[in-house]
Amino acid sequence: MNTDTLFFLMSKLAWALLSPINLILIFAMLGTLFLIKNRLRLAKFFLIPTSIAALTVWIYPIGDFVIQPLEKRFETPKPLPSHIDGIIILGGGEDLQRSLSWNRPELGSGGDRYIGAKELANHYPTAPVIFTGGSGSVQLQNTQGEGSLAKKLLTVLGIAPQRLIIESKSRNTYENFKFTTPLLPTPNGRYFVVTSAFHMPRAIGIARKLDIDVIPYPVDYRSSHADYRGFDFDTAGHLETIEPGWKEWIGLTVYYWTGKTSDWFPAPKTTRPGQN
Repeated sequence: MNTDTLFFLMSKLAWALLSPINLILIFAMLGTLFLIKNRLRLAKFFLIPTSIAALTVWIYPIGDFVIQPLEKRFETPKPLPSHIDGIIILGGGEDLQRSLSWNRPELGSGGDRYIGAKELANHYPTAPVIFTGGSGSVQLQNTQGEGSLAKKLLTVLGIAPQRLIIESKSRNTYENFKFTTPLLPTPNGRYFVVTSAFHMPRAIGIARKLDIDVIPYPVDYRSSHADYRGFDFDTAGHLETIEPGWKEWIGLTVYYWTGKTSDWFPAPKTTRPGQN
């Protein structure tokens, strides 16, 4: 087993234990077990904070405070550059499991990545569109469906097949850029990178580490600003912000510790004169 595969498997195992909803369930089960064993002090230790956390997630979008700093980190440049060498779209916007189940291309919660790629493809009608992404699921490896699914989705959106470059072996963001590097049509060119706004800092950090000159094009915002935030008892909606936000902070930390990103929390670079 090589290092990249070990990293991939360990990251999946770690997230199974560190996911906020999983932590709530684990603590609730431990508290219940101690309650059954009449270990009241230990039961309270687990159940009281678990109840407070569950109540908070239930009634208020606390995840906005977790994910919004990530989403605000990078903005789309204005005006757009006059020239780029390609558009890189990171996988994750498609729903691979349901696409394979129903034999038709299905978009997931990050489907805005495809819309963002289409917007840029229209603005730069001759730029290559580079999709990078295999399966991030341990169970759905080597399905051979990732690349063809992305190609179907992009062509349905009206992007000519001859403009597409497809990479479908990568299992995480580091591998996205690692496997895409040799496919870049202009090795030292400038490329837009399209991904979810909360995911952009880690993507930019990895690209910089691998000396790929990228420009952010964030999409798929999950948080709401304070004017639109309130007590709404939308548990499912709240989890859609706290889960990816918490996961991304963990990812940034682990990727920095393992040398896969240039900084722990990459920041925008100052625009150089004449860069646009």
